[in-house]
Amino acid sequence: MKKILSIFAVCLYTAVSAQNSQPAAAAFEEPFIPSPQAAESWAKMTSNTEVSFASSNQRYAKDVMPQLQLQKTWTSAAWRGEKVHTQILVWTKQDISGITYTLTELKNDKNKAIPAGNIQAGFVRYVITDEFAGGCGYRKPQDFDSSIIADAIDTVAQIALNAKNVRPLWLTVAVPADAEPGKYSGSIKINAGKSYTLNYNILVKDRVLPPPAEWKFDLDLWQHPAAIARVHNVELWSDKHFEYMRSYYTMLAKAGQKCITASIMNEPWGHQTYDDFPSLIRWIKQKDGSWRYDYTVFDKYIAFVMDCGIKQRINCYSMVPWALSFSYFDEASSKDTVLKTEIGTAEYNLHWTNMLRNFTQHLKAKGWFDITTIAMDERPMKSMQMVISILKTIDKNWKIALAGNYHPQIEKYIYDYCIASNLTFPDAVLKKRITEGKPSTYYTCCTENYPNGFTFSPPAEHVWIGWYAAAKGFTGYLRWAYNSWVANPLTDSRFKAWPAGDTYQVYPGPKTSIRFEKLIEGIQDFEKIRILRDEYTRLGNVVALSKLEAALKQFDIQKLKTIPAQQMVDEAKAILNE
Repeated sequence: MKKILSIFAVCLYTAVSAQNSQPAAAAFEEPFIPSPQAAESWAKMTSNTEVSFASSNQRYAKDVMPQLQLQKTWTSAAWRGEKVHTQILVWTKQDISGITYTLTELKNDKNKAIPAGNIQAGFVRYVITDEFAGGCGYRKPQDFDSSIIADAIDTVAQIALNAKNVRPLWLTVAVPADAEPGKYSGSIKINAGKSYTLNYNILVKDRVLPPPAEWKFDLDLWQHPAAIARVHNVELWSDKHFEYMRSYYTMLAKAGQKCITASIMNEPWGHQTYDDFPSLIRWIKQKDGSWRYDYTVFDKYIAFVMDCGIKQRINCYSMVPWALSFSYFDEASSKDTVLKTEIGTAEYNLHWTNMLRNFTQHLKAKGWFDITTIAMDERPMKSMQMVISILKTIDKNWKIALAGNYHPQIEKYIYDYCIASNLTFPDAVLKKRITEGKPSTYYTCCTENYPNGFTFSPPAEHVWIGWYAAAKGFTGYLRWAYNSWVANPLTDSRFKAWPAGDTYQVYPGPKTSIRFEKLIEGIQDFEKIRILRDEYTRLGNVVALSKLEAALKQFDIQKLKTIPAQQMVDEAKAILNE
């Protein structure tokens, strides 16, 4: 099976990759790789078309008849201010020219409503994925088992459905923060050849989830502005570029994002991404040998992202890039030049000391110094020690961020410390860090098979991530990247170096995804856990607190070897809505 699928995938991959990258707003044709069990599954279907609610924690194959009990009603509990979701499946034995849906408000027995504007739906689209198969490292499509998977959520008004195919529909209800507690009922009407009505109920609890701007969870998904310019075919840093970026950044802010990803040098990660990662700051060596730094783009970009709602921290990458090359414009030769030097050399120290003195003054003038860090990603401790020394010489109040291994020797110098998912902070260290208000998070990348956010990852693993943070005492979670798209991200999530979907969580448009919505669900759960812990502790409710802590103890990465994330999450979630 693997060989047959791989050959088919290679042909499709070649056809897609040979094209220019697709504009974000352009219509696109979904890829198709047949499932081996597809044909026999449809023989069991007795009706022409079926419509049913289905689990939001499952990805349903495009060409395999769903194996589930028909569910015409859905009920979900929710706090005021919470967003809840489910899936609806439409599957058919005949061609349907266009599926449409109609959303209406939900009402309680007192005629109070959750407005229709708080209810959204989108068709789930299919994209090519591959498999973990060792994780990190360069890969060729023919060497990996490829398939198509449901992930992107598209808000087009209608979509066609071919015979013997499935189309998921993602339904989201955002409960208003001022909603009166109680049961709200309504329906969604789906036109798929004929009209189908599915009823659902939201049981609004007498608890309030704060708005995302007030969430304590430290979310850090790295942004990639150049990728947005490319998929929308606009000039980098042009007015149109900023116009397109706004919807991506406001969507990220609504997920509770805390950090602005700011590149202060060209290619902090050695151009590991499909798109360039240019510096927001222009380094200029003048004819007399002195240096000038142009902050025009940096200032505009930072102010813009803050206006979108992401304003807690500015993480600047990086004094220790993955390739030790530092580009600048040399006025004497009138050309871009590259300085290649090792960390800690006199040349390196002078290069960065000049810039940091100027940058420090600039940040203080803008009022941004106190929320800015110099950030490093998976860099050796020796390099970190040299950087710390330089920064503290410039200004003892410089903050430093590191995503990487835990180094007790430098922990006290790291303000924003994010460690790999297989590591934990010592209990006393973590307690002290939290008392001091230092972000203390964990991350996943191409290394971990689970939990993770690849396009083939079980959706519940993204919910599990929030629960794991609460269980281990982390303040949040980091992942690269929010939108470092591959050549054609709407159709093929595979990349040359890592498992499919590793480079992005949302799609051009912007289009959200099952992965991104599930990550938000896990963050909401983290916030609910935090609120309940505080309440139970304050009121001395030992029984309820013990029950909650017992549920959290089940969240251990090693258990994912034998227990699906969905099972752990489902069993624990009930406690939050009692």
